[in-house]
Amino acid sequence: MFTGIVTAIGTIESSEQRGDLRVRIAAPLDPERIDIGASIACSGVCLTVVARGGAKGDAWFDVDVSGETVSRTVPGMWETGRRLNLEPSLRLGDELGGHIVTGHVDSVGEVRTFQKKGDSWLVAIRARAEMAPFIAAKGSITVDGVSLTVNDVRDLSDGTCDFALNIIPHTAEVTTLGSLEEGARVNLEIDVLARYLKRMQGLAASSR
Repeated sequence: MFTGIVTAIGTIESSEQRGDLRVRIAAPLDPERIDIGASIACSGVCLTVVARGGAKGDAWFDVDVSGETVSRTVPGMWETGRRLNLEPSLRLGDELGGHIVTGHVDSVGEVRTFQKKGDSWLVAIRARAEMAPFIAAKGSITVDGVSLTVNDVRDLSDGTCDFALNIIPHTAEVTTLGSLEEGARVNLEIDVLARYLKRMQGLAASSR
């Protein structure tokens, strides 16, 4: 379980196809605080640490990425040199600073606009039709592992929607979102509460 509050940016050092994809990620972390078997969200994807090393502030850890995960995340995301937003899983007593995030990517969205507005950035992302019913103004959404609040939603005739976000300077600086550009693809995870509400609506409708 995560909150969507990124603690570091990592960089993929190597990506090797075995049975699954073995990925090594370099990060400014303390390897002594990275447990084998621990979960780390990598740009919104919950992965298990299978090896780790390095020194404090200059650590690395390995994860195995299944074919299913590769198919559901941003194309090219697991290539060498890619920067990833990192968040270790919650520990008992940690502050819930964002919203409840599972680390399971629901869909890939496309950045439609990325414009400076004051000191912040106004971002519009297009979500696929299967995602649109779960996105609501002032609701929460996870974009590349970052917990954000939806400002506005515009439904389109083909069932897709464009939703607007505000990226404040701090978020732009400490995550990869500050380097987004129009046409970029991003991992999306809907709010877990919206997921359950949609399921309950479907069951209520089918019982009538």
